[in-house]
Amino acid sequence: MDELAERAGVSVDTIRYYQGRGLLPAPARRGRIAHYGSEHLERLERIRGLQGQGLSLAAIGRLLSGELDPRDEPLLAAVAGAGSAGRGPALSLAELADRSGIPLGLLQAAEREGLISPVGGGYSPADAEAARAGLRLLELGLPLPELLVLSRRHHEHVRSVAEEAVGLFDDHIRRPLRGGDETAEEAARQLVEAFQAILPATVALVAHHFERTLLAVATEHIEKVGGPDELAAIAAATDPGSAA
Repeated sequence: MDELAERAGVSVDTIRYYQGRGLLPAPARRGRIAHYGSEHLERLERIRGLQGQGLSLAAIGRLLSGELDPRDEPLLAAVAGAGSAGRGPALSLAELADRSGIPLGLLQAAEREGLISPVGGGYSPADAEAARAGLRLLELGLPLPELLVLSRRHHEHVRSVAEEAVGLFDDHIRRPLRGGDETAEEAARQLVEAFQAILPATVALVAHHFERTLLAVATEHIEKVGGPDELAAIAAATDPGSAA
């Protein structure tokens, strides 16, 4: 194992960790001595290459076991790359707490609830900015318990819609391309191109719709309960030309 670790440029602990996750085949044994061969070195290089594309160890394990079609590897890499674009070095949860100014215990609770989750093995500066935005809501007076309940409901609804959106992509883009006359390489290229076009368009639509809906609901509420000053303020905030 020491020789394998040196050849592969990884630590012995890393090899043991990969073995524990079933990513490396068992070594040949002669008595109490374990022997590793070229297939183990190639597997380690393959794992590092996939990690370099941003794939998680869970996805790598499914690819290596054949549970995931190898033809989907470019799409997996594109999805992982989109999730880590501009992220910089991955941050641990403790580092995220330091950057955001939010207590580690609160972030741990949010992670347990599924309100935040690491991508590509960690968090990013963008996650820290989002966390600071959440802290700002607390500073403005929104109570934490109610905010967590609202966040949980939002997460559940957004995930449900996202699952339906992914299903549409699978039904109407991925499967037709995979079943068409294109070569595997051409189908993979077209899949990646389609994903890279759809993702920003979808994010823009969702963000725009949520903002407009939130403003519409706020306007309706203020019109019912607000005074003249509040009505004037909300009208100015929702005026499309006010940003100019």
